[in-house]
Amino acid sequence: MAAERGQERERDRERPIARIRLDLPRERRARLLPEYDPEAFGRMSERIARFLGTGRFLVWMTLTVVVWIGWNIFAPPSLRFDEYPFIFLTLALSLQASYAAPLILLAQNRQDDRDRVNLEQDRKQNERSIADTEYLTREIAALRMGLGEVATRDWIRSELQDLIKELEERRDLFPSGEGHGSDVPDR
Repeated sequence: MAAERGQERERDRERPIARIRLDLPRERRARLLPEYDPEAFGRMSERIARFLGTGRFLVWMTLTVVVWIGWNIFAPPSLRFDEYPFIFLTLALSLQASYAAPLILLAQNRQDDRDRVNLEQDRKQNERSIADTEYLTREIAALRMGLGEVATRDWIRSELQDLIKELEERRDLFPSGEGHGSDVPDR
């Protein structure tokens, strides 16, 4: 036995070691569990969770329980399948609840993921809007500063009116042009 194991080890050492190629994808391993599409499963769980949260589901569930209890109380004893403590009904409702809770949680997780993505998109949009608003605010401030340096029609009018008043005052002071600034040369 020991001799055979020693010979197997020798053969294993002599075999070339297969190199792992990094440029090729790994071979798929066989799986024991069946494969499924998580997205399709998630959509189905959302549909079920949406149905479980409706009044229609509550009405159907109530009718089912009432019929079940009524049948097992009022039917002939040979046709009854769940006697008074209604253990089978309790088991069925427990089974339904044990499947409903994870499906509802899965649907909520998917909704949380969608909300998170929407929130991130909204946050980015808000950041862009804030940046645009700040840019426009700076531009408006620059335009106001530029307009402050531009002569407006009202400012030019007021300056011209001031000049006219000043000329009228000079004319009143020096009616015949005898004052300063006469352009007539002395003869």
